[in-house]
Amino acid sequence: MWTKTPNSTLTPQDIKRYNLMIWKFIIGCFAFVVLIILLTSFEIFGKLPSFRDLENPKSNQASEIYSSDKEVLGTYYIENRSNVNYKDISPNVINALIATEDKRFYEHSGIDFSRIFTIFLHNLLGSKQGGSTITQQLALNLFSDKGREHNFYKRIPQKLKELITAVRIERRYTKQEIITMYLNTVDFGAYSTFGIKSAARTYFNTTPDKLSPDQAALLVGMLNGTGFYSPLRHADRALARRNLVLGRMAEAGFLTDGQAEEFKNKPLGLDFNPIDHNDGLATYFRDVLKRNVQQIFEDKSINNNGVPYDLDRDGLKIYTTINSTMQEYAEEAQKEYMRVLQNQFNQHWKGISKWKTIANFKLLLDQGMRRSDRYRELRAEGKSDEEIKTDFDTPVKMNLFTWKGNIDTTMKPIDSIVYCKMLLRNSLMSMDPTTGYIKAWVGGINFEHFKYDQVKQGTRQVGSTAKPFTYAQAIDNGYSPCMIIPNVPVTISGFGPDWIPGSSDTRPGQLTLREALAWSQNWITAAVMKEVGPVEVAKLIKTMGVTSPVPPYPSICLGTFDASVYDMTGAYSVFANHGIWTEPTYLLRIEDKNGNVLYENKPKVVQALNEQTAYVMTYMLKGVIESGTGSRLRYKYGLSNPIGGKTGTTQSNSDGWFIGITPQLVTGVWTGCEDRDIHFRSTSLGEGANSALPIFALYMKKVYANSELGIKKNVDFDPPKAPLTITLDCNAYKQQQPGTTEADKKLSF
Repeated sequence: MWTKTPNSTLTPQDIKRYNLMIWKFIIGCFAFVVLIILLTSFEIFGKLPSFRDLENPKSNQASEIYSSDKEVLGTYYIENRSNVNYKDISPNVINALIATEDKRFYEHSGIDFSRIFTIFLHNLLGSKQGGSTITQQLALNLFSDKGREHNFYKRIPQKLKELITAVRIERRYTKQEIITMYLNTVDFGAYSTFGIKSAARTYFNTTPDKLSPDQAALLVGMLNGTGFYSPLRHADRALARRNLVLGRMAEAGFLTDGQAEEFKNKPLGLDFNPIDHNDGLATYFRDVLKRNVQQIFEDKSINNNGVPYDLDRDGLKIYTTINSTMQEYAEEAQKEYMRVLQNQFNQHWKGISKWKTIANFKLLLDQGMRRSDRYRELRAEGKSDEEIKTDFDTPVKMNLFTWKGNIDTTMKPIDSIVYCKMLLRNSLMSMDPTTGYIKAWVGGINFEHFKYDQVKQGTRQVGSTAKPFTYAQAIDNGYSPCMIIPNVPVTISGFGPDWIPGSSDTRPGQLTLREALAWSQNWITAAVMKEVGPVEVAKLIKTMGVTSPVPPYPSICLGTFDASVYDMTGAYSVFANHGIWTEPTYLLRIEDKNGNVLYENKPKVVQALNEQTAYVMTYMLKGVIESGTGSRLRYKYGLSNPIGGKTGTTQSNSDGWFIGITPQLVTGVWTGCEDRDIHFRSTSLGEGANSALPIFALYMKKVYANSELGIKKNVDFDPPKAPLTITLDCNAYKQQQPGTTEADKKLSF
């Protein structure tokens, strides 16, 4: 600028000089910008994405776990991000995004120069429209680890890098690919929700292709500030922002004015469905699966060009055998009955001193305290034992699990340990015996509060569920289920001290083997063990898939060894599958984010039992349900179809088991407290028929009621292909002369 006096005049030379100065300034600024851009492109101000980076943009993408019925069971993530294809995104989302963020998206090549020059005007008019195109925002999302810089001097070179990267992106990708990548990378706030697929599921419990204009407008509107426009915390702001986006969609011609007004009058309509590692179906299963996949990658050296795969970042797809509907039924059955059983347990112990009644109760509490996170944190702070004890005796606010929902309360930490010790735990596994595919896995009562999985990680004494193994060995040796044996005490020698089993339920007289198994008679089971020998029975148990130690002692016939629900359910599948043990399988295959198969599981198959023996054992196990310890399946729950099974109750009622078999499903259930010293004090409540069988019954009733699952109710076990040589007709068996069969000759009492 210049000043002039009233009498001064500009000469042509002055005008020429001033014009030259202005042009020099403009050219200088332009040259400076070009120089800065050139320096940026030569990476003077920091590294730019390489050609390879542009072809393979990295983002923290959640790995997804798929059920056999193609539902997403859950995800592993640092950022809850799942990619989606362009064709699976509703046009409403794309229209809302373009109308709001980048009207000239289809016209520019990464940089909208007209928008840059008018950005100040937009802001002055109140539209608050940024200068970055969708492509520039994508460049920032993909290739800037720190996000948008807030320091002005750092933001300038970052902005220049965005411009260059945006142009490079436009050269390598189509507009559809760019908008898809953008929608797969943006942050939608709550619970680290990234990408339109996760956002649709989190906020509206739907998929991106089904988002309506108002839903799309809400999500796109949030991109201007996920915290400020959060529909959870600031519903009024979110509503106003949504309506602004709807207005812009109308201005751009994507909606009519009438449609926009109609959608503006709708409420937010949230169906909030947060994704959390502690929520959703199959939480225990997902935790076990993650560690299993990581171990597979390590053992088989599966990696990405030498870099280990990261389940939380690499967007893997993990396909499992779990059926989401059956999983839901199993969890519902557990919740329905364990609420009732826990109430029975609480009433059973009401007014009873735990300190006087429960063995080692003080030791159990001390162990529980020392295993707690609170104890470890206090110890890490250098607290003494006395200070820690004082802390555990000082009431604090805490959140507790109950079968009516979590509750916030104030309690001494030591009392919370007592509370948790007195909670019954439960687990269930259900599998197809022919394929080995696991359909449902319930590893505990609440993953948020009790992380330990009781299906595969935990082993407990199996009790009478071990008895069928001894009977199977006898049947394989030629014994008939109709063989009659006196129900009298038995002494077994030769395996250490003489062993004389006790029996809490003794039916007098003589019983057939089938009746003895049905009524879970210890003495007759021991008599059979005496004949077939513990070494052969232990060998059979291992062949049928039990991986925990099974010492060859006579007492294993009564279930004194420990095993997991996973192993025991798999072992019982041998009876339902013609004697073939098919390894219980829950992982089918793993793919990378591009669909390349990284791993495919091939389960092991073993002929563990003679086919005829297996069929006879299904007949024996059906007797448990027809007239034995599992008969409440019929008289109480109305399941009169072909079902076999076995209850199990360990010493002092510490563990309750039920394993049920049908031609299409084998299901194992266990119930007990964390510590075996804490249990029901009466067998009528603590036995497997009361503590485990009802969950099986409720689960199966739900399964049978859903015909789409294909589990047929009235299908019986298939007989062996060869003619059956073992007598099942006890009337025919009685007509034989006593002592003439080889098995009769072997028995001596």
